Amino acid sequence: MKTNQKQITNTLLLIRPSNFKLNKQTAVNNYFQKEMNLSETEMNQKAQQEFDDLVHKLKVKGIQVIVENSTSENKTPDAIFPNNWVSFHENGDVVLYPMFAENRRKERNEEVLIRIENEGFQIENILDYSSAEEEGFYLEGTGSMVLDRANRKAYCALSARTDEDLVIEFCEDLEYTPIIFEALQTVESERLPIYHTNVLMSVGEEIAVVCIDTISSKSEKKTIIRSLKEDGKEILKISENQMKQFAGNMLQVKGAFRKKYMVMSTAAYKSLREDQISTIEKHSEIIHSDLTTIETLGGGSARCMLAEVFLPKI
Repeated sequence: MKTNQKQITNTLLLIRPSNFKLNKQTAVNNYFQKEMNLSETEMNQKAQQEFDDLVHKLKVKGIQVIVENSTSENKTPDAIFPNNWVSFHENGDVVLYPMFAENRRKERNEEVLIRIENEGFQIENILDYSSAEEEGFYLEGTGSMVLDRANRKAYCALSARTDEDLVIEFCEDLEYTPIIFEALQTVESERLPIYHTNVLMSVGEEIAVVCIDTISSKSEKKTIIRSLKEDGKEILKISENQMKQFAGNMLQVKGAFRKKYMVMSTAAYKSLREDQISTIEKHSEIIHSDLTTIETLGGGSARCMLAEVFLPKI
C-alpha cells in the first residue's frame, strides 16, 4: 500500500574512519572481504581519502551530508558502515540494531544521536533491539533489510547476520510487510548465504536493482518480482559477477532542486553495461566514486556507508 512516506532523502549520515582495516570478526561470513598488502596506517589513510572524495562528490550535488568522526579509542574497523547499527525514520523513530561481530557493537554511539539532534532533527522514540545479541540473534539494519519506505515493505535475505524472528518483530513494530527469502553466492564452488541484503538489491522511487540469480527458489523470485512490479518499479537485473563488484550496493538520494542521484562505487559503475546505465539514468544522475580500499578490506561499498536521515525537522 502506497503511503505518503518518502522513499529517498536528501540527508545522509557518514562516519569518517579512524581505525579502518580488515575486520577478521566479520570476514567469517562476509565473502566480499579480501586482504591487501598494506600497513594498517596505509589502509586507514587510503580509506579516509576515498571517504573524503565521496563526501565531496555528494556535497557538490547539494546532498546534505552529516559527517561524524569515529572514535579512535573504540577500535572499530567497520565504523564507516553506520547503516548497520542505526536507522532514522520519518515518524521520529530511531532504531538500534543487534550486531553479529562483537567489535562492531561498540559502533552504537549516543554522541551520533546527539549530533543528529544538534543538526535540527527530532528524535521521538528509540527502539533498541540490541539486547538480542545476548541470545545470539542479529539484525544489521538497512544492510539486513532493504526498505521500501513508501510501500511499507522490507526485503530481507536471511543469513547469520539476519534473524527471521527479528525481521518480523521489526516489521510489526514499524508497520512493514516482510518479504523474506534466501540468497546465495558462489564461494570457491560452494553456494553460501549472502551476508547482507543490500549487496544484492536496492530499491529507489521508480527503480529497483536486484541480483535475482542469487535466489534459488522460483516462488521467492516470483514473489519479489511481483512485489516490485505492483509498486511500479522498473526492475534492473544484475548478474552475480556484477553483484561481486558491488553493483547491487547503490542508493538513490535527492540533491539540490529535488534532483535525484544514484550513488555507487566506480567498481560498480564499471561493471554495468551501457543499457543498464541508461536504465538508471532515466531516473537518476549517477554519482560514482573510487572505493577500492573500503570495498576490498571492508566488504561493503557506497550504500553501506550511507545512513539515510528521514527524521522530521524541529
